[in-house]
Amino acid sequence: DYVTTFTTGAVEDKTAPTVTLTDPLNSATGVTLNHLVVTTFSEAMDPNTITSSTFTVKQGSATVSGAVTYTGTTATFTPASKLAANKIYIAMITTGAKDMAGNALASNYTFSFTTGDAPDTTLPMVNSTDPINNATGVAKNKVVALTFSEAMNPSTINGTTFTLKQGTTAVAGAVAYSGTTATFTPTNNLADGTIYTATITTGAKDVAGNALAANTVWSFTTVVPVAGPAAVDLKTAGNYVIFAGTGISTTGTTLITGDIGISPAVTRTALTGFSETMDASNVFSTSSFVAAPGKLYAYDYAVPTPTNMNTANLDMIAAYNDAAGRTLPDFLELGTPPGEIGTLTLAPGLYKWGGTVSISSDVTISGGANDVWIFQIGGDLTESSAKNVILGGTAQAKNIFWQVAGTVSMGQGAHFEGVVLSMTGITLITGASMNGRALAQTAVILDSNAVTKP
Repeated sequence: DYVTTFTTGAVEDKTAPTVTLTDPLNSATGVTLNHLVVTTFSEAMDPNTITSSTFTVKQGSATVSGAVTYTGTTATFTPASKLAANKIYIAMITTGAKDMAGNALASNYTFSFTTGDAPDTTLPMVNSTDPINNATGVAKNKVVALTFSEAMNPSTINGTTFTLKQGTTAVAGAVAYSGTTATFTPTNNLADGTIYTATITTGAKDVAGNALAANTVWSFTTVVPVAGPAAVDLKTAGNYVIFAGTGISTTGTTLITGDIGISPAVTRTALTGFSETMDASNVFSTSSFVAAPGKLYAYDYAVPTPTNMNTANLDMIAAYNDAAGRTLPDFLELGTPPGEIGTLTLAPGLYKWGGTVSISSDVTISGGANDVWIFQIGGDLTESSAKNVILGGTAQAKNIFWQVAGTVSMGQGAHFEGVVLSMTGITLITGASMNGRALAQTAVILDSNAVTKP
């Protein structure tokens, strides 16, 4: 007899595979734009059935281009390019996907997800600084600040990235950050009249990690302390190098730099010796004795000159009263004898004399560019021939005010500095020169002089 035997195999696999996990999960939000789409099956699948035909990703009706790979029990869809921001995507595994026994998915499997915002690649910028670049007169207790174009990573705003220096010396201080503003608070007050440089480096980054494109550097100068009293506000009277209540006259070759005017009490006939030429507008006149673009003004010229002359006259009187009304002088009856200030060097301050003040020798007015001097003179002010008022340090004539109740006389060939506010009258004798303003409630008399606005 011929006999053959055989053994039956395992129970036939008739179980359909399933999708057990997806990445992203169904209905996930904020998915990154470079995310791979992954599905995990319940069993090993036939790799030949896991293709771009059976595993697809769509955005709306548009199919996303990409490559499908399979290993173990996991299928991966790799988009050909980044996904779009804030879009809903739908992934599908069709029944064309089969296991090794040829069993297909019971039905198409779909899941969706929503992408997040596009990554922030915009570099932050510094929108503003306080103080602004090249600012002057900055307070010594100033908190230095800057504002960014967007929110920054607070950990990157610190004493290393935000610094303040005086020259090469670092200033001690505390750095703080809130909103979009960073501040540097110096530990001590800054020095007077000193240049400081602030820097925010590229180490400062926004919340997405984007750094400033380049260091931002700016400088400022602190305030220079002012010595002496507050300056006298000339208001519109300060528009004129010479202004007089009753008239201005000149003989010889005079050269005036700046505008001149006479008050409402008199007409153009009170401008004597200037041989002026009336402008076509009748608003002003010109003269060879007044350097261009200087002009001459009188009350009977065309509008708006009458109003301007009236205002300037009132402002001149108010300035005189202001200077005369200052109290608590720093120096009283200075000089030997009192009122003789020749040879002296005068510091900023308020000076007062009840009688005449004489300049029989050169006198020096010395101080800083913003310092102020006010000289209250109850009598006359007389400067001898060929003597000089000299400026020392960085003193400026515009900050020196001579309030004189009597007459003012500048001797032959003398030189004078400052703003003269005279109740009685001002006379410049032949060849005298003046850097300042001659503002008289009566007359100003010139003779071959040079008068220059400060």
